[in-house]
Amino acid sequence: MSYMGVLYEICPYWKFAYTAANAAILEVVAGEKRVHIIDFQIAQGSQYMSLIQELAKRPGGPPLLHVTGVDDSQSNYARGGGLSLVGEKLASTAQSCGVPFEFHDAFMQREHLGVEPGFAVVVNFPYVLHHMPDESVSVENHRDRLLHLIKSLSPKLVTLVEQESNTNTSPFLSRFVETLDYYTAMFGSIDAAQPRDDKQRISAEQHCVARDIVNMIACEEAERVERHKVLGKWRVRMMMAEFMCWPVSSSAAFAASEMLRGYDKNYKLGGNEGALYLFWKRRPMATCSAWKPNPNQIA
Repeated sequence: MSYMGVLYEICPYWKFAYTAANAAILEVVAGEKRVHIIDFQIAQGSQYMSLIQELAKRPGGPPLLHVTGVDDSQSNYARGGGLSLVGEKLASTAQSCGVPFEFHDAFMQREHLGVEPGFAVVVNFPYVLHHMPDESVSVENHRDRLLHLIKSLSPKLVTLVEQESNTNTSPFLSRFVETLDYYTAMFGSIDAAQPRDDKQRISAEQHCVARDIVNMIACEEAERVERHKVLGKWRVRMMMAEFMCWPVSSSAAFAASEMLRGYDKNYKLGGNEGALYLFWKRRPMATCSAWKPNPNQIA
């Protein structure tokens, strides 16, 4: 099992992202005949295994589904291979479920995203948008450039899942304290599922989590790519990019709640201003929010 796969099984942070986002996606594409999902951190493709299975059950038959994955070196390393592995796995699942399917990998330019006329476009950002540097790092502000690119695609929905932590522009001491608090809670939640001396857990934490922590604390300026923000700041960023919040529905909350039944009772869900929160005890760990282009700000 890959490092990422180990973490996926022993703690629900990725499953929360996938389950909540899928519920929102299924709701917004209901009745669509052609659907194109662009995922900026597709990881192992696990999210779309379950999405394909749900689309196969749709009354009237499944849509034609295109999935475009955008990869990065860290995901490639944690996965243990390139996006071709993901494409093959998803194509096999789609074939077995009777869902017409195409998979593409892409760079972050519009001409590489493969969007065709007549498709309902959905964009998924699972724990990835914080990697894009903003104006505090570079005058080029790649984060806003990416959001403007996405808006130009006229998506039916953008799903955003992020860690609920504030380390983007914090000075060293504040960033250190915030990182310590967040990852103390995360490791505590992993303790509930796997002993600390478990070899698989140690390897997964070393190759996935430890790299993030070192980057957050030891790196500055462009070298620091782990730049988490709390949802309130993401909300401002998305509104500045001319998106409006689309409240996460009760179906997403129910799906996430059902998923959590397989985990420790100290994981909790909460809601605020249309977003869904995942807690470990009293500590908010992650949020899922959904966004649509603001019709009052479309040029």
